[in-house]
Amino acid sequence: MASSVGISVSSSLGVLKEEARTVRWASEDHIREPLDVAKVSADVDKDFQCPICLQTIEDAFLTSCGHFFCYSCITTHLDIRSNCPSCARYLTSEQLIPNFLFSKLMKKTAASQLLDSTSSAEQLRLALQQGADLPMKDLNSLLRLIGERKRIHEQEEAECNMEILLDFLHLSHHRKQEEMQEIQGDLQFLKEDIAMVESRRQEILSAKKKFIKRSHLLTYSPPPSLDTHSGYEKLSDGGALSTWRSGLDGASSPPSESKFTAGNMTGSLACPMVTKDGGMKGKLLENPFTESFDGSTGVQTLNKKRRVLAQFEDLQEAYLVRRRQVALNQRCRQMQESGTNSTLKGVKSYQDGLEEFESVLTAFSRYSRLRVVAELHRGDLFHNSNIVSSIEFDRDDEFFATAGVSRRIKIFDFATVINELTDVHCPVVEIPTRSKMSCLSWNKCLKPLIASSDYEGIVTVWDVNTRQSVMEYEEHEKRAWSIDFSRTDPSMLVSGSDDGKMKVWCTRQESSALSLDMKANICCVKYNPGSSNHIAVGSADHQIHYFDLRNVRKPLNVFKGHRKAVSYVKFISPTELASASTDSTLRLWDVQRDSSIRTLRGHTNEKNFVGLTVNNEYIACGSESNEVVVYHKAIPRPAACHGFGSQNPEGSDDDGSHFISAVCWKSEGPTMLAANSQGTVKVLVLAP
Repeated sequence: MASSVGISVSSSLGVLKEEARTVRWASEDHIREPLDVAKVSADVDKDFQCPICLQTIEDAFLTSCGHFFCYSCITTHLDIRSNCPSCARYLTSEQLIPNFLFSKLMKKTAASQLLDSTSSAEQLRLALQQGADLPMKDLNSLLRLIGERKRIHEQEEAECNMEILLDFLHLSHHRKQEEMQEIQGDLQFLKEDIAMVESRRQEILSAKKKFIKRSHLLTYSPPPSLDTHSGYEKLSDGGALSTWRSGLDGASSPPSESKFTAGNMTGSLACPMVTKDGGMKGKLLENPFTESFDGSTGVQTLNKKRRVLAQFEDLQEAYLVRRRQVALNQRCRQMQESGTNSTLKGVKSYQDGLEEFESVLTAFSRYSRLRVVAELHRGDLFHNSNIVSSIEFDRDDEFFATAGVSRRIKIFDFATVINELTDVHCPVVEIPTRSKMSCLSWNKCLKPLIASSDYEGIVTVWDVNTRQSVMEYEEHEKRAWSIDFSRTDPSMLVSGSDDGKMKVWCTRQESSALSLDMKANICCVKYNPGSSNHIAVGSADHQIHYFDLRNVRKPLNVFKGHRKAVSYVKFISPTELASASTDSTLRLWDVQRDSSIRTLRGHTNEKNFVGLTVNNEYIACGSESNEVVVYHKAIPRPAACHGFGSQNPEGSDDDGSHFISAVCWKSEGPTMLAANSQGTVKVLVLAP
């Protein structure tokens, strides 16, 4: 029986091998094509698998019905059921017959597969471990070959390591040289700018000394004892005055102040004013010594220097970036042009670069805090929620409008709010609405028109004078977050909604002029102030899409960098765009170059709409810490902030979750409006 089993197994293996070597002929063109050897090999491997464990058979046993199993698998099966797992015939353990030939074949096959899957070194190691008997001559030869191969590998590895190290050192040397060249260029910028500013400063000091001397001689005759004093000499030589102006010695007034204020030097003087170019013009002023030497100027200068030192690194980076860019532009022009004219143009641009940073430094050091000018407490005391979602000035900054969850658009007279000291300011116009408001936008050409978007997705254009809606659009399917009038075409406005649609409207049409599906919730839309065809769209996909409405199939630019939804976009200029996101950052973008300028950090914004407003120099936003935060656009850290604090009445719950919900600058000045989630509106102004 065992011999017959062996013969049957051998014949089966022979048939399988023969099948693997056979070929088939194409029926049409009789081209000889080999069979898929991999498939045949897989079939062979499948035949060697135990039907129970589906692994290669170990300790093969044959049943009386002609099936092979692992001994452990079939005995375990028969302990439970008395049948064959393959054909279900009656079977007992006495009907199992071992097949030693098949088991031996399986072991050889497994060893062959193991050798095929291992490296030659591993095969040699396995052979030696299994007791392969090699003569001494062969062992010495192997050792010699292995030693030579080892030395070759060590040399190659050492050569590779030296090459990597040399490349690293060369690259480090190259980069340090570039850094040194950059530092040398920066030092040259500083040297030339210091010389230029010192020259300008000396001109100003000289003009001021002439101004002081001339005004003194015109209005006051010094007593004879003045010649014996050194105070006037100190003012004349500029030394003490220079020390006082610098503010480094802590002096708040010039050393000679007491000697001059002891006389009769009161009243008004017809004094010339120093102009920007160093000249003078006549102007009626109070005694110049009272204004200049009372200590306020020195303290103010010292405070400005402290503000500069507090953010020195950021200011230095802003200065160097501008100077390097100017130098690069100058070199490019000199390569394109030749002759004296190009040199003069380069010098002019170099000076313009210094003046640009001077304006940045002046604006940054001018203000350090926000001062409250007026305050409007919430008017709807019976509403649990008084969030002001939007606040906007009209075309002439005479009136401002607020709207939010109270379902009312309120128009206030700005001058009345500033000048009248009262606890409650009443709006001059109040327009009830059907739904909660999310955004407002005044028409900058037609003063009475204001547009709103609400939680129902309705876009409405209102006439403030009549308090009636002019147009009403109901095409959005979900909440409309943002609305904006075009500054160049007063009949056009754009809206964005949670339905993922950006829609362009015309006040002369009853339906949308354009609809674009962004495939993501739209949080903000804004017209470019210099064009009625270009719109920036911020959405929940963390990106800002910049479109030309004449071809909306593909955006002009896609600005990427925010890590969360973009909640606001505002144009600082036709080429500069600011954006806010719930990743607690603001970003500045160059619209023309499609690049990020810088990132501003310092406020907290993770889940709410906290407002964003811009002017030529400053960017302001709210914070979920219930603070208004102001940035200078050239500096990545806050320049000033103001906290609203809690306004909850006694006995009410304050969970500390209040936040700034809307902000708006008044034209290009230092005055702004800010509102928070409690309905409080404050008029704030930047102060030294």
